[in-house]
Amino acid sequence: MNRREFLKRSMVIVAGMAVPAAALELIDPKRLLAARPELRWAFLADAYKCVGCGFCVKACKLENEVPYEANVSRTWVERYVVKKDGEVLIDSPKAARDGFITKKIEVGDGKYREVKDEEIEKAFFVPKLCNQCENPPCVQVCPVGATYATADGVVLVDRKWCIGCGYCIMGCPYGVRFFHPVHKVAEKCNFCYHRITRGMKPACVDACPFGARQIGNLRDPDDPVTRIIMTERVGILKEEYGTKPQVYYIGLSREVR
Repeated sequence: MNRREFLKRSMVIVAGMAVPAAALELIDPKRLLAARPELRWAFLADAYKCVGCGFCVKACKLENEVPYEANVSRTWVERYVVKKDGEVLIDSPKAARDGFITKKIEVGDGKYREVKDEEIEKAFFVPKLCNQCENPPCVQVCPVGATYATADGVVLVDRKWCIGCGYCIMGCPYGVRFFHPVHKVAEKCNFCYHRITRGMKPACVDACPFGARQIGNLRDPDDPVTRIIMTERVGILKEEYGTKPQVYYIGLSREVR
């Protein structure tokens, strides 16, 4: 029996019991080079600039070794079509990897719905990714400390420790987590941590031809992203959950979930 199997079976015994604090201290985030108090990563997505091209999704899959054809992705783009009668239609075929090549809205099970132009009040695209919450529920529910937050504000997953229990996937209110189809562990966006800690930008930011995605340091008042967040009208997703997400949106419409 390997370590993962042992831990997974052990979960059956402790199911329903309170998790001791010591169980969440298996990994010390201070070991990470970027764990510095003067740095706090934040992401800025501009819904006005996003055109749903899918370049960000392609770049993310290739950079982070998420199988290209797999129906999972660390980041995705949603299309919102708001009809004049108030109905809201949302789709993201293949996470928008190939963009939106038809006006027909995917409604699931390989079915599509056609909406006439004259029925549409407005339509727009919204980039989605992990919110790197300041109060991350995924960290709270992980029983072995495989999911943890660094001092610079990024939530990471240690594949060596993850036992695949799925608690973090169920605990995330934003639906950003999934099981990696190859490694069989929890997977999600981490702002391309291996890149940003080396002075590079996340793959999706580099790939966006319209500047709809940006990353910056909230601790730096002169950072362009910080200036926008502090001085312009920006929004966050599902504020009512109290998770304090660190992905901010320009042009966030009330229909966005």
